[in-house]
Amino acid sequence: MFKAIAHPERRRILTLLLARPGQSLFEICASSVGATGQSLTRQTVSQHLDALKKAQLIEIAWKGRTKTHSVSLVPLRAAIELISESYL
Repeated sequence: MFKAIAHPERRRILTLLLARPGQSLFEICASSVGATGQSLTRQTVSQHLDALKKAQLIEIAWKGRTKTHSVSLVPLRAAIELISESYL
């Protein structure tokens, strides 16, 4: 999970999804701008979404034929609890 959120573009995608859950790949591509100021390609965004899904940081739902993405806070909460119990 930490490896997935270490990448700045993935954190940017998570921020977009936190602000507006249920976005499609097209919507994420349209609103995501990389560090260079250019829009990220669909393939790049799709690869980042796959990494976030493998880390269980996003949830996918289908609305008709459109796949939508939302943030899942469960793994983050579990990590925060583990850290706070172990180190605080």
